[in-house]
Order: sequence, then structure tokens, then C-alpha cells
Amino acid sequence: MAQHPAHAKPTPALKSAAFYDVDGTLIKTNIVHAFAWYARNQPTVSGSIIKSVKTALSVPMFLAADKLSRKLFNKLFYNYYRGEPEDRLIVLAEELFEDVIKPSIFPRTMDLVNEAKRAGLRNVIVSGGLDFTVRPLARYLGVDDFIANTLEFENGYATGQLGKPFVAGATKAQIMRDYAEKHGIDLGKSWGYSDSYSDYPMLAVVGHPTAVNPDFRLRTVARSYDWPVIDLR
Repeated sequence: MAQHPAHAKPTPALKSAAFYDVDGTLIKTNIVHAFAWYARNQPTVSGSIIKSVKTALSVPMFLAADKLSRKLFNKLFYNYYRGEPEDRLIVLAEELFEDVIKPSIFPRTMDLVNEAKRAGLRNVIVSGGLDFTVRPLARYLGVDDFIANTLEFENGYATGQLGKPFVAGATKAQIMRDYAEKHGIDLGKSWGYSDSYSDYPMLAVVGHPTAVNPDFRLRTVARSYDWPVIDLR
């Protein structure tokens, strides 16, 4: 027998969330700084020197690739992790956080996150960084969840390839849609925060996009659409 509408179980109300980019938005450092730290902290002095020099010489290539395509940048950049032991990367991530990431957190970052908590929002980091480097930051900020890139490993060593999906650029929007569907989140009533025009798709998918410490192109877009612009520095 069909259930009478008057006695039908009410549909649970969808929740709202705040989605945060990390590099340049919540912290002033980026994934290149993280890798440079790992390069300086190789098991041997000679290994540290060789890896550090190689990284420094590659920075212009990274910058050029990032301007062309974030996917190309990821493919080139994360290949530099090839051969790194998985256990070492994970164990040193806590030290990386204390030495590099924690000091680079913008002064007003915690205020922004705490404001979202008081509003009852689910706080979610969406980062192109690696999961083991993002985890300590997520824990420190007290966010509910984080989405980040993952490295592929074989026999305990990094292959230099990223697991799928890539967390970058336009793919962030689809990742957020999938996340919202899974967790019962109404994107139309959610917030998004980023500093980069490359994250325009991520901002456009939420009802309340906000430009944070924006680059020139994102600032221009924010003004065009009357999006809020805030500075956490």
C-alpha cells in the first residue's frame, strides 16, 4: 500500500559546507616549498645537495608548465618524487608541517575557519598538495575533512605518478560535486575560498564564492561578479 503523503518520512535537510583551497589561500607556501624541504632532508648530505640543486634548476620549468596547464604541471612536478620511500615521506610530514607549513599559515586563517564552524558549516580542504602533507594542517585547523592528491607507490617507493582523480583546476569542481552528493551537502548554500584564477571552476560551483588574497585575474573576475574579496595576510 502506498504511504499517504501526510505520513511520509520528511527528507533530511541538506547541509552547507565551506571548501578551502590551501596554497596561497590559507598558507603562503606551496607544493614546491614542500618538495624543496624534502629535497634538503635526504638521508645523505650528498643526496640532499643533488636533490636541492635539481629542484632549484627546475623551478622555471615548473612556473612555465603551471601557466600552460595545471595538469601538465602536476605531471612534471610530482615525477620528482619518484624513488622516494613511502614511510619516509609520511614520517617526515609532521616535521615538514612544523618547519614549513605551520609558520606560513596566514594570520587570519584560523579566524575564517572558526567563523565557518560557528555558522555550523562542514569545513573541507580541497588541495592539490599531497595527502600526507595536508593531513597535519587539516588536523591543526580542526577542519572536518580534506581532499588532496595521492602519490602512487610500488614496493614502498613513489612511482612519480599521481593517483586519480587529479585534484587541480577544473577537476576540483567535479570532486566537490561528488563530495556534496555523498555527504548530503547543498552546494548552492555552500562557500568556496581560493586565491587563484585556476580555481574559478571550484568557486563557480558554490553559491557563495569568495576570493582570498586573489591574483590579478581572480580579483578581476570577483569584481565583475561582485564576489567578496578578503585578505588573510
